[in-house]
Amino acid sequence: MLTSTVFSVASLLIAQASAHGAVTSYVIGGVTYPGYEGFSPASSPPTIQRQWPNYNPITSVSDPAMTCNGGTSAALVANISAGATITAKWAQWTHQQGPVMVWMYACGASFSSCNGKGAGWFKIDQMGMTAPPLTGTSWGTAIVYSKLAWTSTIPKNLAPGNYLIRHELLALHQANAPQFYPECAQLHVTGSGTGVPSGAYLTAIPAYATATNPSVDIDIYSSTATTYTPPGPAVWTG
Repeated sequence: MLTSTVFSVASLLIAQASAHGAVTSYVIGGVTYPGYEGFSPASSPPTIQRQWPNYNPITSVSDPAMTCNGGTSAALVANISAGATITAKWAQWTHQQGPVMVWMYACGASFSSCNGKGAGWFKIDQMGMTAPPLTGTSWGTAIVYSKLAWTSTIPKNLAPGNYLIRHELLALHQANAPQFYPECAQLHVTGSGTGVPSGAYLTAIPAYATATNPSVDIDIYSSTATTYTPPGPAVWTG
């Protein structure tokens, strides 16, 4: 009986871990930049990605780890031209109800002093629910589930400089229990653009939504809503 119980608990823990996920690499201009793997980030190669500790979700929208999943600095920086695409890749992902949101943050001159704090985050891409019902699979995260990848375009008029890019999956498969999965990477944007988001597009992370926001605190199984708007400001296209 004890052996059976231990086996059951171990199986449950494995199942819970495998149900979660994180961005583990990026593709820019045909070049793949590795990220972190599993629960051993310290053994990962140098990367543009800010180190995250594990695959576990963040369960509070006000958690300080929301900024970059607890990540601080990264060893490398990837150059990308404004108007080019970046593809984030996941090693695993199993949830199909919830939005995908892609954010950026201007870092100024130095990544070493860039902590992502303050109202400087703006969205460059997102997909919520594209067709009802809420319990269906017409969601951004369902695309990640099928492709294990998400491609976004850097706004072509974005002013050059150092930026964090933040990919966030918000899993809504548990009633009134949102799960946030964000990771950040370091980019140097090149080009001759002059675009800078206005205040209406900027927000702080954490704090881009409240815990009672209807896009966060939602029961997709009892709600009669036929539309869904991802939390936070609108997408800035430049």
